[in-house]
Amino acid sequence: MSNTQEAAGDMQDYHSSLSDVTSRKFETFSYLPEMDAERIRKQVEYIVSKGWNPAIEHTEPENAFDHYWYMWKLPMFGETDINQILDEAEACHKAHPKNHVRLVGYDNYKQSKGAEMVVFRGKPV
Repeated sequence: MSNTQEAAGDMQDYHSSLSDVTSRKFETFSYLPEMDAERIRKQVEYIVSKGWNPAIEHTEPENAFDHYWYMWKLPMFGETDINQILDEAEACHKAHPKNHVRLVGYDNYKQSKGAEMVVFRGKPV
């Protein structure tokens, strides 16, 4: 057996299925250990440092893949206050505790999302 085959056998398989709502993965960060407040803060700092516009979205866990995510207020155009952005994510989570809440960084120049991550996971119904 080659080294490549041995290494492939040691890779971790992540259980994820459509029928098990709690197992679903959303983006790259979903495969890492859950981010604590400090790591989320660093992601917000990165979004702000790139000049991207932060926005908060939320949706029910069972609809996270096949439905539009609801926008929490308007995107925070030009917002650079890290605490204000984190406070809005927390406010969304408190208002919708059963929903997933994600943070988005919109890149004006590329007209696309520069970053996107789930920062609070809701409880499935």
